Amino acid sequence: MKLYRNTINFLSEFSIPLIVGVVLALIFANLDHENYEHLIHYPLFGENFRIAGHLVNFHFLANDIFMVLFFGIASVEIVQALLPGGSLNPASRAVNPLFGTLGGVFGPAGVYLLLCSILNVDEKVYHGWGIPTATDIALAWLAARFIFGSKHPAVSFLLLLAVADDAIGLGIIAVFYSDPELPVELPWLLLILLGMVVSFSLRRKGVSSFWAYLIGGGIPAWFGLLLAHLHPALALVAVVPFMPTKEKQEHKALFEDELENSTLVNFEHFFKLPVDFGLFAFGFANAGVPFSEISEVTWIVFFALLGGKVVGIVGFSMIAHWIGMKLPKGMTSADLITASMIAAIGLTVALFVAGEAFVDAQIQGAAKMGALFSAFIVVPAWIVSRLLGVVRHKGKD
Repeated sequence: MKLYRNTINFLSEFSIPLIVGVVLALIFANLDHENYEHLIHYPLFGENFRIAGHLVNFHFLANDIFMVLFFGIASVEIVQALLPGGSLNPASRAVNPLFGTLGGVFGPAGVYLLLCSILNVDEKVYHGWGIPTATDIALAWLAARFIFGSKHPAVSFLLLLAVADDAIGLGIIAVFYSDPELPVELPWLLLILLGMVVSFSLRRKGVSSFWAYLIGGGIPAWFGLLLAHLHPALALVAVVPFMPTKEKQEHKALFEDELENSTLVNFEHFFKLPVDFGLFAFGFANAGVPFSEISEVTWIVFFALLGGKVVGIVGFSMIAHWIGMKLPKGMTSADLITASMIAAIGLTVALFVAGEAFVDAQIQGAAKMGALFSAFIVVPAWIVSRLLGVVRHKGKD
């Protein structure tokens, strides 16, 4: 039994299912890309069964339903960090990673356009400036936990930054890369507000079951994003903060017994293991990129991610720190540099944006290779963390 628990903990802690899913997708897609695409897009309940116009297939289940729970679990980490004693408390400390998010968008976009100009590429390539603004939160979270340890304040910093980055990414896709046949319909976003109102009411009435929040708040928010033609993965980000927590006792550390049996922690404990193993489906559904000819576009995307994220996030976060919006408690400049490198892992999100940005198959393929290579940024990030003396917090999960 102990061996079983240790094995499960190891697989979960290092996101082995996600890595296996990514590797298998790459192998399958390069051996037989046609059948790979057929498998992940096969209509599971027939061509006529659709949800809000979307065909239900493996890709839809992984990206539009499963990832809702993943972002929900990530939101729990952020909410806990905002509680008294957390690394983002007081709330003014949460402003710093939000400033970093702006740097993580403007920096990569600026570097991308600069490299396009220096290399004098085809004018069509400029349209891909939105690709390096993305951060793959699943892989970034894995890398952060591996390098920093699960309870390091830099993990909360990176999570908040990545969630905000993905929210901005939704806006970029909607405004600059939207499908003319499926324009954004903003009125549907009122359903998110409805979900928040329902969640607030449930909290006021003392409802403790997390299922009530998922159903009463999460479902309206999910449909609101889906019907607005935006990615619904962030639906629970608007709901999780309303889940009740227990007040921290001064003599105890955060995340210990005082939070047990609260709605927030019960939600996390119920879904954490299924989400950790379910990341296999996410990796398999998104990482199937056929290796194509590498061109200057590949390196423009890669170095715009790496250089742009580091310069943008570090620059904006340090400016915010100097004017009074401090970094999370216990986070150093060395941690900030390392976290900004981890945020450069674009992979699946960048792959998606690349698919929307380019019609030309050759340019699209080269751009996707740059996004794919960004997964390996974890190696230089780890090396830099060791050189800068970053201390890993093992902590208690």
